[in-house]
Amino acid sequence: MGTVWRARDELLGRQVAVKRLHVSPQLDQDELATRYERTTREAQAAARINHPNVVGVHDVVDDAGLPCIVMEYVPSSTLGDAIKEEAQASRSLSPREAARIGRGMIAALRAAHSAGVLHRDVKPGNVLLGEDGRVVLTDFGIAVASGTSTLTKTGELVGSIDYLAPERVKGGTPGPASDLWALGATLYQAVEGRPPFRKNTAVETAYSIAMDPLEPPRNAGALASLIEALLAKEPEDRPSAEVVEQALRAAESEVETALLGRGALYPGAVAGDGAVGGSGRGAVTAADGMRVSTRQASWPREDAVPTGSTAVPDAPTGAVVRSPTGRRRAVVWGVASALAVMALAGGVLYATGQLGPSKDQAADTPAPAHQGASVKPKPKPKPSPAPVKLPPTPAGYHRVTEKALGVSFPVPDGWRRLSKPPNEVDYIDPSGLANVKISVLDFASPDQVRHFEQVEQQFQAKQAKDGHSYERMRLQETTFRGEPAAIWELRFQGSVREFRAADLGFGREGSNEYAIYVSAPDARWPQYQPVFTAVRDGFSHT
Repeated sequence: MGTVWRARDELLGRQVAVKRLHVSPQLDQDELATRYERTTREAQAAARINHPNVVGVHDVVDDAGLPCIVMEYVPSSTLGDAIKEEAQASRSLSPREAARIGRGMIAALRAAHSAGVLHRDVKPGNVLLGEDGRVVLTDFGIAVASGTSTLTKTGELVGSIDYLAPERVKGGTPGPASDLWALGATLYQAVEGRPPFRKNTAVETAYSIAMDPLEPPRNAGALASLIEALLAKEPEDRPSAEVVEQALRAAESEVETALLGRGALYPGAVAGDGAVGGSGRGAVTAADGMRVSTRQASWPREDAVPTGSTAVPDAPTGAVVRSPTGRRRAVVWGVASALAVMALAGGVLYATGQLGPSKDQAADTPAPAHQGASVKPKPKPKPSPAPVKLPPTPAGYHRVTEKALGVSFPVPDGWRRLSKPPNEVDYIDPSGLANVKISVLDFASPDQVRHFEQVEQQFQAKQAKDGHSYERMRLQETTFRGEPAAIWELRFQGSVREFRAADLGFGREGSNEYAIYVSAPDARWPQYQPVFTAVRDGFSHT
């Protein structure tokens, strides 16, 4: 649309950037008028946003009948240039650097959306990487502001094809989620070196964006979950901007579970069709004298909660298990869930447990059953937990108290309770595919990570026997409110679909051990991820 010049503001004695509209002799008057109007609107849209991550607009002046935008000058290169340089060296940006850049981008988009402005052309070439480390979103040339009419003709697509969201490719109305999809495509290219759906032609690329499944990023590290969530086909399945920002901050600093705040990776907080999974610790193996948690896990089915009981390998404590019948992402994060999912890219699947699946769901996932009996050593004195100041119950949730277990925690409205005495309880979402499981054992494992590894070995063996895949996303030691803990996130295939789960196990040896577990279809994990965070952050025990 124009050429950007570095210039000097003689009145104020400062360097500025001046964007002057291009004019081609072939342009008719209508097209010329449209470009003129777009240039003016670019300045107006950017001027509505006052934020350090958005290029500042000083003025719009007329030069020989053509508009020129006078902007702040940012000594920089673009993210597009950085990606090309890395590619020439057969490298890509590190997940941490991509997260840092993404954090500046999402801050800019949040500011723009709050001001009623959709960017509509988010891509690496429009991201300035300042010499001082500043990240700046620029080029609002095709942005649209609330209260203004569109300049797009019927059937016309404006923007760069590689970064157009599916709903835009299909002719739908763009919204803030469309900018977030473009952010996801940009982050994908930053860590993989190529756009996620690029094909040989623009038409093939557009078709791939609208119809083809995403090839999971291989070099994204802790960013993988977020990128996949942002590139969900349906706008409502993508995380909210707030959740994205929290997740990027967690990924950049590689914060552990204990340090994550409340957040939701996806818009809303907790919605989606997730898998029913459970966590319940219990059995001790005589083989090595080490207690192996036999978490009771209900496996998600396509349309219902599994019924019956089938012996299934234990899942790690406090883990979220994904049943084979889950879509790739579920938005189960609360305001802090998003952070948790990003920081913990690993899930947990507990083998024992039963949930009664509906007729339709029964065909999709197996229902785990209790395995073995708990062998409990002589109890030791239990230290009194330090008082914890809990965050407010998130909107759309209500707090439940399980007196028999001595715990309370927030649960999404509309989820039904399934009790499996004596040491655990489940809450299932209306679809029967997503599950929150809380389990309490009398004695905590001396090594939470080792316990999860043992459970993982059993579960992996079962998956292999059934011809189903399993992928560890994250399994690591952490702390939770000062107590030893481990977090495990995993992705696994069910009979009908893929599931994902997260399990947090914590407790001091000699005291109670607690497990917070959430599972849901993998395709909707970003939607359900916030649930895990909300339950975790609002969890209380006596």
